[in-house]
Amino acid sequence: MSEIDTPLEQESAVYKTLLESTKAIPWRIHWDSLSFSYIGPQIEALLGWEPASWVSVQDWADRIHPEDREWAVNFCVAQSKAGVDHEADYRALCKDGSYVWIRDVVHVVRHEDGSVDALVGFMFDISERKRTEQRLIELQRELEALSFKDGLTGIANRRRFDAVFEEDWVDARRSGKPLSLLVLDIDYFKQYNDHYGHVQGDYCLKMVAKVLEKAVRRSHDFLARFGGEEFVLVLPETDAASARQVAERCQELLLQEWIPHERSMTGKALTVSIGVGTVVPMHGDERQSFLELVDRRLYQAKLRGRNRIADSD
Repeated sequence: MSEIDTPLEQESAVYKTLLESTKAIPWRIHWDSLSFSYIGPQIEALLGWEPASWVSVQDWADRIHPEDREWAVNFCVAQSKAGVDHEADYRALCKDGSYVWIRDVVHVVRHEDGSVDALVGFMFDISERKRTEQRLIELQRELEALSFKDGLTGIANRRRFDAVFEEDWVDARRSGKPLSLLVLDIDYFKQYNDHYGHVQGDYCLKMVAKVLEKAVRRSHDFLARFGGEEFVLVLPETDAASARQVAERCQELLLQEWIPHERSMTGKALTVSIGVGTVVPMHGDERQSFLELVDRRLYQAKLRGRNRIADSD
């Protein structure tokens, strides 16, 4: 620094050194010309673009990810015109074609009459923060999925069934289309456990769940473990005849799988009893009452000798 430098020049040099030694990237835009009057040299290390290539706000806009560009530009321009300090997160284009998450913090500098003179701000690399946020979102989704999943069979649990059944009930009442429900129970499962052991019993439940998954052919049909050795199928937009066919398919697929059950009173292979119900919910109808009706039909199927389908009272 020369001896003729004024105190103001010396102070400016110090500030410039401080600004250019931080990880944050300082910049300044002249409002009338919408051109950069300054951008820190750190920008090249982060994005690969030389400071001299940042001439106008168009250069800034062109280097924003296409999915972020419209809202980011519109938001920042509107806030700047209103003289409001603001910040925006967006993906900035690197010279090599990759993208970096940027947080742009903007301060509006005004003339004495209140009109906008310039915009000054800092760009921060928040890529690591965004990766952490995304991972937290993914973990939250995984935890939510686990809370709705039966730990043994891997299919949905009773909690998830309650939520889906409620949604489908409301949809059926609104659309006037039939909703069918199947409640299935493994015949003589206590005897199965007593004979083969609980480890094999758990494996049996997994096998039955896989078989029932094959019986579900539409994406909006729903299978869950209701509890113990009971399973439930929710079939939206399904009439009584079609629900009966699904129940028969469940039994046929289970027979094809041929899971040995030496202590069964219905044969030498594992079987299920099934209660079936179909309803077009009307105002005032309660889904719990419908569920109880189907459960009673399951009980009737057991009373009639098991390995039965009961779809009427």
